[in-house]
Amino acid sequence: MKNILVYMILLSVLTACSEQNISVGEVEVEKNDINESMNNSRMHDLLQRIDPELEGQLGSWVITYDTLRAQVITDENADRMRVIVPIIKVEDVEEGELLRLMQANFDSALDARYSVANGVIWSAFIHPLSILSDEEFVSGLAQAMTAATTFGSTYSSGALIFRGGDSSERQREYYENILEKGLAI
Repeated sequence: MKNILVYMILLSVLTACSEQNISVGEVEVEKNDINESMNNSRMHDLLQRIDPELEGQLGSWVITYDTLRAQVITDENADRMRVIVPIIKVEDVEEGELLRLMQANFDSALDARYSVANGVIWSAFIHPLSILSDEEFVSGLAQAMTAATTFGSTYSSGALIFRGGDSSERQREYYENILEKGLAI
Protein backbone atom coordinates (compact mmCIF):
# COMPACT_ATOMS: atom_id res chain seq x y z
CA MET A 1 0.00 0.00 0.00
CA LYS A 2 2.94 2.32 0.76
CA ASN A 3 4.18 1.96 -2.84
CA ILE A 4 0.78 2.85 -4.24
CA LEU A 5 0.63 6.03 -2.16
CA VAL A 6 4.15 7.00 -3.28
CA TYR A 7 3.18 6.57 -6.95
CA MET A 8 -0.08 8.47 -6.47
CA ILE A 9 1.73 11.35 -4.78
CA LEU A 10 4.36 11.33 -7.54
CA LEU A 11 1.68 11.55 -10.22
CA SER A 12 -0.20 14.30 -8.39
CA VAL A 13 2.89 16.43 -7.98
CA LEU A 14 3.96 15.94 -11.59
CA THR A 15 0.60 16.94 -13.01
CA ALA A 16 -0.05 19.83 -10.64
CA CYS A 17 3.36 21.46 -10.69
CA SER A 18 4.21 24.11 -13.27
CA GLU A 19 7.74 24.98 -12.10
CA GLN A 20 10.83 24.37 -14.26
CA ASN A 21 12.23 21.75 -11.84
CA ILE A 22 10.01 19.33 -9.97
CA SER A 23 11.22 17.52 -6.84
CA VAL A 24 9.53 14.36 -5.66
CA GLY A 25 11.28 12.96 -2.62
CA GLU A 26 14.88 12.52 -3.69
CA VAL A 27 14.04 12.55 -7.41
CA GLU A 28 14.16 15.82 -9.33
CA VAL A 29 12.58 15.99 -12.78
CA GLU A 30 13.12 18.89 -15.16
CA LYS A 31 10.18 19.93 -17.28
CA ASN A 32 10.93 19.11 -20.90
CA ASP A 33 11.30 22.18 -23.11
CA ILE A 34 8.51 22.18 -25.70
CA ASN A 35 11.07 22.16 -28.55
CA GLU A 36 13.32 19.55 -26.97
CA SER A 37 12.70 15.98 -28.10
CA MET A 38 12.99 12.98 -25.81
CA ASN A 39 15.91 10.77 -26.75
CA ASN A 40 17.97 7.97 -25.24
CA SER A 41 20.40 10.30 -23.45
CA ARG A 42 17.62 12.36 -21.86
CA MET A 43 15.72 9.22 -20.83
CA HIS A 44 18.91 7.74 -19.36
CA ASP A 45 19.35 10.84 -17.18
CA LEU A 46 15.74 10.61 -15.95
CA LEU A 47 16.08 6.91 -15.17
CA GLN A 48 19.33 7.46 -13.24
CA ARG A 49 17.60 10.03 -11.04
CA ILE A 50 15.10 7.36 -10.02
CA ASP A 51 17.60 4.47 -9.83
CA PRO A 52 21.27 5.49 -9.46
CA GLU A 53 22.21 1.81 -9.93
CA LEU A 54 20.41 1.63 -13.28
CA GLU A 55 21.37 -1.40 -15.40
CA GLY A 56 21.74 -1.57 -19.17
CA GLN A 57 22.76 0.80 -21.91
CA LEU A 58 21.21 3.53 -24.03
CA GLY A 59 17.99 2.13 -25.50
CA SER A 60 17.63 -0.81 -23.12
CA TRP A 61 17.58 -0.40 -19.36
CA VAL A 62 16.41 -2.28 -16.29
CA ILE A 63 15.28 0.04 -13.51
CA THR A 64 14.60 -1.04 -9.95
CA TYR A 65 12.29 0.92 -7.67
CA ASP A 66 11.70 -0.53 -4.24
CA THR A 67 11.61 -4.26 -5.08
CA LEU A 68 10.05 -3.93 -8.53
CA ARG A 69 12.07 -4.17 -11.76
CA ALA A 70 10.95 -2.68 -15.06
CA GLN A 71 12.48 -2.84 -18.50
CA VAL A 72 12.61 0.37 -20.54
CA ILE A 73 13.22 -0.10 -24.25
CA THR A 74 13.53 2.59 -26.92
CA ASP A 75 14.06 2.70 -30.66
CA GLU A 76 15.03 6.20 -31.80
CA ASN A 77 14.80 5.24 -35.49
CA ALA A 78 11.20 4.02 -35.09
CA ASP A 79 10.46 6.87 -32.60
CA ARG A 80 8.96 4.44 -30.04
CA MET A 81 9.50 3.54 -26.42
CA ARG A 82 7.99 1.13 -23.93
CA VAL A 83 8.16 0.36 -20.25
CA ILE A 84 7.32 -3.26 -19.45
CA VAL A 85 6.98 -4.94 -16.07
CA PRO A 86 6.54 -8.71 -15.82
CA ILE A 87 3.77 -9.70 -13.41
CA ILE A 88 2.84 -13.39 -13.54
CA LYS A 89 2.80 -16.39 -15.87
CA VAL A 90 -0.51 -16.69 -17.71
CA GLU A 91 -0.83 -20.29 -16.56
CA ASP A 92 -0.86 -19.08 -12.93
CA VAL A 93 -3.76 -16.60 -13.21
CA GLU A 94 -7.07 -17.39 -11.60
CA GLU A 95 -10.24 -17.85 -13.59
CA GLY A 96 -11.75 -14.50 -14.53
CA GLU A 97 -8.57 -12.47 -14.06
CA LEU A 98 -8.01 -11.96 -17.79
CA LEU A 99 -11.49 -10.43 -18.04
CA ARG A 100 -10.67 -8.24 -15.04
CA LEU A 101 -7.50 -7.05 -16.80
CA MET A 102 -9.54 -6.01 -19.83
CA GLN A 103 -11.93 -4.08 -17.58
CA ALA A 104 -8.97 -2.35 -15.92
CA ASN A 105 -7.54 -1.43 -19.33
CA PHE A 106 -10.79 0.43 -19.96
CA ASP A 107 -11.09 2.40 -16.74
CA SER A 108 -8.34 2.09 -14.13
CA ALA A 109 -5.04 1.32 -15.88
CA LEU A 110 -5.16 4.64 -17.81
CA ASP A 111 -1.85 5.19 -19.66
CA ALA A 112 -0.50 1.81 -18.57
CA ARG A 113 -1.97 -1.37 -20.01
CA TYR A 114 -2.08 -4.99 -19.02
CA SER A 115 -0.87 -7.25 -21.82
CA VAL A 116 0.14 -10.82 -22.58
CA ALA A 117 3.31 -11.87 -24.40
CA ASN A 118 5.39 -15.03 -24.30
CA GLY A 119 3.16 -16.64 -21.70
CA VAL A 120 3.55 -13.75 -19.23
CA ILE A 121 1.17 -10.99 -18.13
CA TRP A 122 2.89 -7.60 -18.22
CA SER A 123 2.01 -4.05 -17.40
CA ALA A 124 3.18 -1.72 -20.14
CA PHE A 125 3.42 1.93 -21.06
CA ILE A 126 3.98 2.50 -24.80
CA HIS A 127 4.44 5.91 -26.42
CA PRO A 128 6.10 7.73 -29.33
CA LEU A 129 9.57 8.66 -28.09
CA SER A 130 10.35 12.12 -29.46
CA ILE A 131 7.16 13.86 -28.28
CA LEU A 132 7.31 12.34 -24.78
CA SER A 133 7.81 14.96 -22.06
CA ASP A 134 9.74 14.26 -18.88
CA GLU A 135 6.50 14.35 -16.90
CA GLU A 136 4.72 11.95 -19.28
CA PHE A 137 7.62 9.52 -19.12
CA VAL A 138 7.89 9.52 -15.32
CA SER A 139 4.09 9.29 -15.04
CA GLY A 140 3.99 6.38 -17.52
CA LEU A 141 6.79 4.59 -15.68
CA ALA A 142 5.02 5.07 -12.34
CA GLN A 143 1.70 3.91 -13.81
CA ALA A 144 3.21 0.74 -15.31
CA MET A 145 4.95 -0.10 -12.04
CA THR A 146 1.83 0.63 -10.00
CA ALA A 147 -0.33 -1.47 -12.32
CA ALA A 148 2.07 -4.36 -11.68
CA THR A 149 1.89 -3.92 -7.90
CA THR A 150 -1.91 -3.68 -7.89
CA PHE A 151 -2.42 -6.81 -10.02
CA GLY A 152 -4.72 -9.10 -8.07
CA SER A 153 -6.21 -6.29 -5.97
CA THR A 154 -7.30 -2.96 -7.50
CA TYR A 155 -5.78 -3.37 -10.99
CA SER A 156 -5.00 0.34 -11.08
CA SER A 157 -2.22 2.51 -12.45
CA GLY A 158 -2.56 4.68 -9.37
CA ALA A 159 -4.01 7.59 -11.30
CA LEU A 160 -7.67 8.49 -11.66
CA ILE A 161 -10.40 6.08 -12.75
CA PHE A 162 -12.31 6.70 -15.95
CA ARG A 163 -16.02 6.75 -15.14
CA GLY A 164 -18.37 4.38 -16.85
CA GLY A 165 -16.28 1.25 -16.37
CA ASP A 166 -16.40 -1.64 -13.95
CA SER A 167 -13.55 -0.70 -11.61
CA SER A 168 -15.06 2.16 -9.62
CA GLU A 169 -16.85 -0.04 -7.08
CA ARG A 170 -13.70 -2.05 -6.43
CA GLN A 171 -11.69 1.16 -6.14
CA ARG A 172 -14.19 2.78 -3.75
CA GLU A 173 -13.57 0.05 -1.17
CA TYR A 174 -9.82 0.52 -1.55
CA TYR A 175 -9.98 4.29 -1.11
CA GLU A 176 -12.38 4.03 1.84
CA ASN A 177 -9.96 1.69 3.57
CA ILE A 178 -7.16 4.23 3.16
CA LEU A 179 -9.36 7.05 4.43
CA GLU A 180 -10.35 5.00 7.45
CA LYS A 181 -6.70 4.63 8.33
CA GLY A 182 -6.34 8.41 8.20
CA LEU A 183 -4.23 8.61 5.06
CA ALA A 184 -5.01 11.47 2.70
CA ILE A 185 -4.84 10.86 -1.03
